[in-house]
Amino acid sequence: MSVFSLTIRLVFLTFANNMMHVNLKTAVGRPTFFLATEEYLAQNVKSDTDYLLIWETEPAVIFGRNQLIDNEVNIQFCKEHGVGMYRRKSGGGCVYSDTGNLMLSLVTADREVGFAFNRYVMLVALLLSKLGVEAQVSGRNDVLVDGKKVSGNAFYRTANGSIAHGTLLYDTDIERMTNCLTPSHEKLASHGVASVRSRIALLKDYTSLTLEQVKAKIPTLLCQDEMTLSEKDYAAISEIEQSYLTDEFIFGKNPAFDVNCKGRIDGVGTIELRLQVKNGEIRRANMLGDFFLLGDLDRLLTSLIGATLDAESLTAALPDDVGEIIKGLEKPMLVEFIIKTIKP
Repeated sequence: MSVFSLTIRLVFLTFANNMMHVNLKTAVGRPTFFLATEEYLAQNVKSDTDYLLIWETEPAVIFGRNQLIDNEVNIQFCKEHGVGMYRRKSGGGCVYSDTGNLMLSLVTADREVGFAFNRYVMLVALLLSKLGVEAQVSGRNDVLVDGKKVSGNAFYRTANGSIAHGTLLYDTDIERMTNCLTPSHEKLASHGVASVRSRIALLKDYTSLTLEQVKAKIPTLLCQDEMTLSEKDYAAISEIEQSYLTDEFIFGKNPAFDVNCKGRIDGVGTIELRLQVKNGEIRRANMLGDFFLLGDLDRLLTSLIGATLDAESLTAALPDDVGEIIKGLEKPMLVEFIIKTIKP
């Protein structure tokens, strides 16, 4: 057994609550049903229990809470090919999902997001190890097999706990994935599907198990118990799901801004800070990107109101605990980013 495998086993055994597999009435559907189920479970999570969901989606793109759909999704292609477009409430980047991909969700009462998320990612790596596939955790949110991405993940904190969720690529349609995601992914398309394929691992290439066999094994390998939701539960989930289906939530409101600060910060992700400036002072602010949100983004944006676009004013205005709002980000890093990337 490798040191890494031993480490993730110890972490799981030391910190795992009772893992409850949630037996859903449907295992394949639109992502919003499952996202709403996560949220419902999080509202009622018990301190000594973690809930595990295993689900599949109809062909769909699912983009992060703070992403702009126009930047991430080839909307015309998705409409023409019946690919759904949905926003989730967690941060991170845009993913493509279909019935060749398994989605995993962990709902926990633990509100220490960094710890809860790291435990979840290690849980995915442990699962693969139990399936006979050697895996490694890498970067902000990825699980790799043979140096290639087999699982991308995201998380967010709720009032009562945390939700972590992500992909487990088994036999996803890589060509359709490439066509659905834009604009940067379109550059990869110029080299053909092989360019994307070289960066992604499909689990089918590393195991003799079928997708259904993998799906059936997960609860037996990770969970100690199982629960079935009632019709009353599903009624509440349906009500929550409606909030994911409005045009306002999916497409967002994006008023015009005067100044745009856009780029990537290592260890944080892509950031696009949009500012409305009048008489030299910031009057409005919005932030987009695939960063991981830990706290109240509005508190960070509100702090900028009244500041001017210089290092001294920005440093004085921004809260000291920026890293507790956006994972991996520190105040000096954000100030430097704004100053270097200002584009009217």
